[in-house]
Amino acid sequence: MRKRKARFGELLRDGLRAVVTGVALVSGVAAANAAPTSLMLYGDSLMAGYGLAPEDGFAAQLQAALAADGFEVSIVNASVSGDTSGDALARLDWSLAERPDAVLLGLGGNDMLQGLAPARLEQNLTKILDRLRTDQVPVLLLGMQASPGLGNDYVGAFNAIYPGLAKTYGVSLYPFFLDGVALDPKLNQADRIHPNAKGVQSIVSRVLPAVEALLRGDGQGKP
Repeated sequence: MRKRKARFGELLRDGLRAVVTGVALVSGVAAANAAPTSLMLYGDSLMAGYGLAPEDGFAAQLQAALAADGFEVSIVNASVSGDTSGDALARLDWSLAERPDAVLLGLGGNDMLQGLAPARLEQNLTKILDRLRTDQVPVLLLGMQASPGLGNDYVGAFNAIYPGLAKTYGVSLYPFFLDGVALDPKLNQADRIHPNAKGVQSIVSRVLPAVEALLRGDGQGKP
């Protein structure tokens, strides 16, 4: 009888080990097959890669940098060259059909270049952030700065939009997308507006910590 009980105990332990091992294997396969995080770039030519080969654009260089740091990310570049904030708002429903897990929101450069009222930019960005809040999509807001040649009133109103919205919506803010690159002829294309490949590399290296924090879910990010 004792031998039978001992044998039964051994069989029971072996069975439990098999179950645990099977669960671990299934979990491992599920993790391996899990879809990568979907990161949408929602902006204008600065993120669309205007004037650059695909591999030199912001999307490609950012994805490579994230991969090097161990982030498995699928980047959806929904940026359109020439878009104002109003243009981007008009196509938002269509763009969000991609159902991204997170968004880099970078608009306003064309509003500024066209001299559009800062109040209109703020209204459009507010509506975009409202929609992302409804969809519970974490956001990194990429700030822009107005050219000093537009006058103190315009510059003050424009530059205040991004930190104001970040505070209101509780989202992360990267203060100036072109930080360290703007106006540097070595880092820009001939138009002195759009970064060249080296300029994009500089932008990616600077913004990368904020993007990785967004993907990890650290701190702010969800509007």
